Amino acid sequence: MTTLTVLRPELWLVRHGETEWSRSGRHTSTTDLTLTPDGEKSGRRLAGRLGDVDFGLVLTSPSRRAAHTAELAGFAAATFDDDLVEWAYGDYEGLTTAQIRERVPGWTVWTHPCPGGETDEHVGARADRVVATIRDSGVDRALVFAHGHLGRVLATRWLGLAPAAGIMFRLDTATVSVLGWDKEHPALVSWNT
Repeated sequence: MTTLTVLRPELWLVRHGETEWSRSGRHTSTTDLTLTPDGEKSGRRLAGRLGDVDFGLVLTSPSRRAAHTAELAGFAAATFDDDLVEWAYGDYEGLTTAQIRERVPGWTVWTHPCPGGETDEHVGARADRVVATIRDSGVDRALVFAHGHLGRVLATRWLGLAPAAGIMFRLDTATVSVLGWDKEHPALVSWNT
C-alpha cells in the first residue's frame, strides 16, 4: 500500500512596521502611509529573524507600508497581492476607535459596520483566497506581509473560524506570526512575536 503525503504549508505572517497612524491608533486602510523611522528600524530587524528561513512563496500587500517592510526585511521581490490590503474602513478612515465611539457607542470593527467600507464577510472572502493560494501553492512555507485587521482575519480563516473571531488576536506592528498544522488540523504555531 502506498501512503500519499499531503503537503501542509506554513503561513508566516508579518504585520508592517509602524506608521504615524498605527502609532496613534488611527484606522488606516486606503491612505497609503510610509513607515516612521522606528518602523523602518523594526523592518530591518525582521531580516535577522526571517533571512535564514526558506520561503517558497512571498506575498505582500501593495501598500507602501507593507511593501517597504518586505523590502527592509530582505524580500524586495515579494509578489503584490491585492487581497492582502487592509480592511477598508470607509467613513472611519483616519479616525481612532475613541473618535468613532463618540458617534457609535461600543463600536468595534468586529461588531459594527464601517459605512462606505467593507464588512467582515468581504474581508473574510479576501483572506479565504489568500489561504487557498498558499495551501494550493505546493510550497512548504509562505511569507505574507500585510496589515493588522486583515492579518487577524487571515488567521481566523486559516483556522476555520468566522472573521469576527479576529477580535481575539492582537497583532502588533513588525511582528511575526506562524500558522501551521497539528497533524491534519490547522493550528496557531506562534502569534505576535
